[in-house]
Amino acid sequence: MADVAVKIDSSTEAQNPGSESESPIYSTGVLPYQALKEMVKSGEIKTEILTEIIEDQIQPASIDLRLGHFAYPVDTSFLPGSGIKVLEKMRQLDERFDDFKIDLRSGAVLERGRVYVIPLLEEVNLKSSMKSEMRGFANPKSSTGRLDILTRLITDEGTKFDQVRSGYEGKLYVEVAPRSFSIIVKTGTCLNQLRFRRTRGAELQAITSEKWKSLLESGQIAYTQDNQKQSSEETGKLRFTIDLQGSGAEGEIVGWRAKKHAKRIDLAKINHYDPLDFWEPICFHKSASLILDPDEFYILMTKEAIAVPPDYAAEMLPYDTRAGEFRVHYAGFFDPGFGWDALTGKAGSSRGVLEVRSHEVPFLLEHGQTVGWLRYERMMACPDKPYGQGISSNYQNQTLKLAKQFRAMSA
Repeated sequence: MADVAVKIDSSTEAQNPGSESESPIYSTGVLPYQALKEMVKSGEIKTEILTEIIEDQIQPASIDLRLGHFAYPVDTSFLPGSGIKVLEKMRQLDERFDDFKIDLRSGAVLERGRVYVIPLLEEVNLKSSMKSEMRGFANPKSSTGRLDILTRLITDEGTKFDQVRSGYEGKLYVEVAPRSFSIIVKTGTCLNQLRFRRTRGAELQAITSEKWKSLLESGQIAYTQDNQKQSSEETGKLRFTIDLQGSGAEGEIVGWRAKKHAKRIDLAKINHYDPLDFWEPICFHKSASLILDPDEFYILMTKEAIAVPPDYAAEMLPYDTRAGEFRVHYAGFFDPGFGWDALTGKAGSSRGVLEVRSHEVPFLLEHGQTVGWLRYERMMACPDKPYGQGISSNYQNQTLKLAKQFRAMSA
């Protein structure tokens, strides 16, 4: 089958999810901002002797991971496997791998179409958290996904990408594969982020069906401009659809397609590049549909406005063939507070931006078509600094928005 990718406890319920005084603290769930700060303070998250973790790295429910000093070009993606460290595996694949390392300290180019393994500045020590079943889960950052940069976290003796097992102590690495554009990075550049989840035994306390129904009916997590009632086939999972119509005005931009040959992108340059130098606009014309060309990369958005109340986090589920032959997300993690209006306690205007790729065969997308699902889960507690409140949040109240390196299109 063709592969299509879209890279889009016993405690009581809180009476007011946005109220710090009334928000409950659970024994399981995703760790919030303040718990991550404590992990840094205790040395469970640490860095090299001559560097330190800075405040801006700590997000509402994750910590940004920084590239280290050298990048290693590799011929193939890999997992080290049980009993083998990452650098040992690289030596097995090419005994001279260290001869070709790229110095990132003053900045360097990672070429489109190549694969690199980069040691990160951060490392973790979860041995003290073993009894409480602490695990780490990684995602690309939003800007990373929107630039079509594939990133996957690797650990020593790892058998799965993007996961840090319970009790792990050691270094972290990231596999980086720019797909559409060559990029300029340097030591300290953040491409991916790590969040931590605490479970009790093998289980995570689920959202109750009654609470989920309340979240849907009260408009706390999603709404559409035509006021269609949001449906959910399963507790904790929100179905979302594609917007290929916008306001319905002829010529309105409803998506972007990456150009095949464009200049390098320096990730340190914010609000710098002209979108038209790198992207072809997709405009509404007669019918609200789009044929995805094989191996082209698209930026599209959801029809629904999506929100994550401060006591929840959300993640786009992995590719599901029920959605069609495509993939809609690379960076699929939504922080607590994303799209949420603290004044009304409901979803605001933020759309979900989708990174879409079709493989092997063309695929027809139509306006309003289901393209994926968001899975909501509890935070252990509301973060002291929710997304969009008190921190730098580039994508709050977004509609169809490219990565932060690009200037907004003038009206």
